[in-house]
Amino acid sequence: MRRYRDDMTMDEIMRLWPATIRVVLDHGLLCVGCPIARFHTVADAIREHGVDGANLRADLLAVIASTGPGNAQSRSVRPSASNRSL
Repeated sequence: MRRYRDDMTMDEIMRLWPATIRVVLDHGLLCVGCPIARFHTVADAIREHGVDGANLRADLLAVIASTGPGNAQSRSVRPSASNRSL
């Protein structure tokens, strides 16, 4: 089973844990389908888009902890912190 690492790219994270796509979108990032997502880590995305890094990481880790790679349930899981309006 794969585990989250800080050096993973946004693309890798979204592919391994599809529910993280909702988190990425909820934080106003357009990494889904972006060719740069193959190269940007979470830290890169935070820096480039000026988002709250602590909240993004917490939301990503919450989804990752509650799902596993390839888990069919993972598409519907949302962390409670992401339910805020942007």
